[in-house]
Amino acid sequence: MSSHAVTPQHAHRPGTARAALAYPAFKWIWLGLFASNIGTWMQNFTLPAYIDNRTHSAALVGLLVFMQLGPLLVLSIPAGVIAERFPRRGYLVTMQSVQLVFSVVLAALVAGDAPLWTLFAATLMIGVGNALGAPAFQGSMPMLVNRQDLGGAVALNSVMINASRVIGPSLAAVLAVSGVSIAQLFLVNAVTYLFLIAAMMRVHIPDVRGDHPEHGWRRMLTGINIAKGRPVLARCLTTMTTFSLLSLVYIGLFPSVARLNFGIDASSGTYKWLYAVWGLGACLGALAVGTVLAHTDKRRLIVVGFSGFAVSLAAFALVRSPGPAFPVGFVLGAFYFLTATALISVMQHNLRDTERTVVMPLWFMAFGGSVPIGNLAFGPVVDAIGARPVMIGGAVVALGLARYCDLRRLPAGAFLGDDDENRAGAATPAGRDTALVATPGAVAGR
Repeated sequence: MSSHAVTPQHAHRPGTARAALAYPAFKWIWLGLFASNIGTWMQNFTLPAYIDNRTHSAALVGLLVFMQLGPLLVLSIPAGVIAERFPRRGYLVTMQSVQLVFSVVLAALVAGDAPLWTLFAATLMIGVGNALGAPAFQGSMPMLVNRQDLGGAVALNSVMINASRVIGPSLAAVLAVSGVSIAQLFLVNAVTYLFLIAAMMRVHIPDVRGDHPEHGWRRMLTGINIAKGRPVLARCLTTMTTFSLLSLVYIGLFPSVARLNFGIDASSGTYKWLYAVWGLGACLGALAVGTVLAHTDKRRLIVVGFSGFAVSLAAFALVRSPGPAFPVGFVLGAFYFLTATALISVMQHNLRDTERTVVMPLWFMAFGGSVPIGNLAFGPVVDAIGARPVMIGGAVVALGLARYCDLRRLPAGAFLGDDDENRAGAATPAGRDTALVATPGAVAGR
């Protein structure tokens, strides 16, 4: 089964959100993933704040984020090879179950006020389950809709990720006020894995495998060889690695940034609302790519997105009180995910269906894997000199990426051509490039 072989099941405008929801399999997976990610962001929001409040150390918060996302850097390529050796549905359910079990373990450790290293170990195992499952998940999900409707799929997937980023922390705050403990919040997260597992058991999961020339240990190089041979992929991956490593440091260290720059305690309601407003901006930025900007050249959106992100990150760094941080944070979130969505859209549409499982691990390494390295490296720097210089440096890097990743300057031969087997969805100068997106902490349900 391939994505372009899925028969359109609607009379809606191609590429819209309504068109994507007309595919029952996509709708069920989307709903299951939405419910699961609400639990994810309850935990992703609460745990770093818990560590920051317990230790007052940006370095340890950065270490926690590394435990969660670092496996994407180390295991993504082997995971792509491993995934092709097992039936897709059973493999994905197993990886979700691993994360469920260790979320329960994490809840027990927090309830018992366990040593920090045990919390980091449990978080690492959740990250391992995510990293092993992510390539298989992203290799299959784009094929639940026809290629002409990937635009709507990316809009809905991006909205789901960022809406859950808003709903999760907000729900965590409401539950906390109601007397629910941090450990109990983690148990709620564990339960939400069941929604995605149920959805995967309900639908057919596409299981397309490539016949690649590499064999044995060289299979680890298949994705790299494909990316090297297609300049647009190499440019997207290099850009996202640099962006994640140097410009997105503030995301993992958000509790520390709020405490140092705005005087906001990570356990306060003000912090929760600031994070929710930033997440709402990201949600609307992603929604714009798949709706009002659905037929805008995604290569142009990338340039605009990086430029806007650079300006808004610099402004966010210079703000010194909570009031202005809210509107600036909203704009920053919007440009952040507008850029990420447009970038992964271009990349996904320059992949053949048989290439996704072996190439998408490189995206997870570039996006999810590089973020914790940046957090780990810059956490001590933030402790030493503050968050503002680090964020200003990230803004300068983003501005440089606006020019480096202007894909309109690449020759037509750099893209997957119209004469390819996937000509119906190939990225061309017309900018018809849209696809499913994955983000740190929200890949395959996490």
